[in-house]
Amino acid sequence: MALKGNLRDFTITQLLNLINLAQKTGVLVIEGPSEHATITFRQGKLAYAQTGREDGSLAFILQQTRKISQSQYRLLRERTAQMSDKELGLLLINAGYLSQDDILTSLQNHFVEIVRGLFTWGDGLFRFDQDVFPADGKITVRLDLENLIIEGSRQMREWERLQEEIPSLEMALRVSERPGANMKNINLSVEEWRVISYASPKNTIQQIARTTKMTDLEIRRVVYGLIQAGLVEVVRPEAPGAKPPPIRQFPTGSNKEEQKSLVNRLISRIRSL
Repeated sequence: MALKGNLRDFTITQLLNLINLAQKTGVLVIEGPSEHATITFRQGKLAYAQTGREDGSLAFILQQTRKISQSQYRLLRERTAQMSDKELGLLLINAGYLSQDDILTSLQNHFVEIVRGLFTWGDGLFRFDQDVFPADGKITVRLDLENLIIEGSRQMREWERLQEEIPSLEMALRVSERPGANMKNINLSVEEWRVISYASPKNTIQQIARTTKMTDLEIRRVVYGLIQAGLVEVVRPEAPGAKPPPIRQFPTGSNKEEQKSLVNRLISRIRSL
């Protein structure tokens, strides 16, 4: 008989702990409000993970983990569409393009990121089916769950705190007038610069998250940091806004003079909002 329930009554952390302690083999299917995930385990260890929005192929995962480029991903999908993941992996290894460690590390990192994302799911139906495993052509791993469970517990506490601080993503951001010229001395991450560049009563936090491709946890974390630094304020949106206009992404590989020039232009833009 399959284990079934709701995440409101049985959290992801509790589910992983049960699977780990009982050394379960099978698949955990979670249906969230807008997404679903499939996580496979072998003898209590993480073996495979996939969300409904991705194709789950090895080529896709290698592109997501930046082992191959977007154009290389498209080329592989066209020319190796009939290959299984194992066949494609062997092809890449034999061609000397990637090593076995490269492929396994990419898979492990991708699967772990999927599981990490589940810790923010406070609602959804789940079902665990025993002795169900991915198709033979898929490449699986064996990852201990202990560290993921500990990290998940911490992440859930952080998520609860951030939800209290920023309860709604339908609010907007406004650049604070207090920092003034001192903004030149503030060291922000690329993600923080991108968010602050979209800060406007016309854009909701949810719109900014979608445009910058951040999860709810990531956008709340960045916004909370900007609020604590006194750089932005949460305000009511002016009206249901259109998609925020595209902006130039803050470069990570430019030299210092180029970055300084862009920072100055960005500060000028922020002040004019």
